[in-house]
Amino acid sequence: MVCEKCEAKLSKVSAPNPWRTSTAPAGGRKINENKALSSARERYNPIGTTLAPCRICRQKVHQMGAHYCQACAYKKAICAMCGKKILNTKNYKQSST
Repeated sequence: MVCEKCEAKLSKVSAPNPWRTSTAPAGGRKINENKALSSARERYNPIGTTLAPCRICRQKVHQMGAHYCQACAYKKAICAMCGKKILNTKNYKQSST
């Protein structure tokens, strides 16, 4: 469960913007730059990043930037990323299975 504010953080597109001009000097590549060497620094490394444990049950969280696992976020009805209460579950019959 993710709130509207945190949902905007998840909507990053992995592909570049096709409408952006590639000749822009601020965001473009330098002249005579080796593309293989420069892109390796910016590439996502799944081994180098460690996933944080859940703040409630201490199991590994499978989402970058989240503080709570999906099971705990569902049980407590909170946002998995910021911990804000999303809905009132007083009259719900919830189960984690």
